[in-house]
Amino acid sequence: MTIQPVRKAVFPVAGLGTRFLPATKAMPKEMLTVVDRPLIQYAVEEALEAGIEQIIFVTGRGKGALEDHFDVSFELEATMKARGKSLAAIENIRQTPGSPVYVRQQEPLGLGHAVWCARHIVGDEPFAVLLPDELMVGGFLRQMVEAYERVGGNVIGALEVPDDQTHKYGVIDPGARDGRLTEVKALVEKPAAGSAPSNLMIPGRYILQPEVMRILDAHETGAGGEIQLTDAMAKLIGRQPFHGFTFDGRRYDCGDKLGFVQANLALALDREDIGPAVAEFARLHLN
Repeated sequence: MTIQPVRKAVFPVAGLGTRFLPATKAMPKEMLTVVDRPLIQYAVEEALEAGIEQIIFVTGRGKGALEDHFDVSFELEATMKARGKSLAAIENIRQTPGSPVYVRQQEPLGLGHAVWCARHIVGDEPFAVLLPDELMVGGFLRQMVEAYERVGGNVIGALEVPDDQTHKYGVIDPGARDGRLTEVKALVEKPAAGSAPSNLMIPGRYILQPEVMRILDAHETGAGGEIQLTDAMAKLIGRQPFHGFTFDGRRYDCGDKLGFVQANLALALDREDIGPAVAEFARLHLN
């Protein structure tokens, strides 16, 4: 079996970020910072660490700040150089000119539609999808790529959650298990409490075969009247290898205010430069 490498990653970033208003009224939600990096940067760094060569952003109106973030900033760099300041903080995020690709999702028709908007750039290759709201610490996509190189087909992220939380998520109906790989027999979107086939939820990381784009071509709508990526993936089950991969690391749901605050605190505590001071502040103020 020949397994094509995963070279491209799609980042659906056209959402309005209404859960974080008023902060996101004039700023993309993906530019909200965790400590000193915007959410989108964590996701892009995760992709690059996994060997991704081409970054594809599916954007919408008002996302100019996101594009600027990964562009060359001549005035800033010239000023910093003239003042003898290090450029290290921005050099590792600056992409080669022409490397990132930006595609517009002109209507908010769902995650499946956003992914479909990248179809011409993805072409006939497997590709990754990363949702920047989900901040993963520990190299999730890299682990998934390594698993994909063993089994091929489609590999989606999986995370164990408490049984009383499964109704909030898309959940995997599991088949045979091999370590952290689980065969996917079906995908169940937000099962009723007590009816979930497992406690493995899908946390916004996917490696998919290009055939999913042909399914999305039909623009079939599902829950909420939107074109659902989960529905399209479900149609590949049984036709192609399909596995869930359980993440060995930490996940923060930064689409939620509580998860966003937790991520800031946790990642600040991880830092050598500010971690001890943050820990002392927490000790004094939280007891």
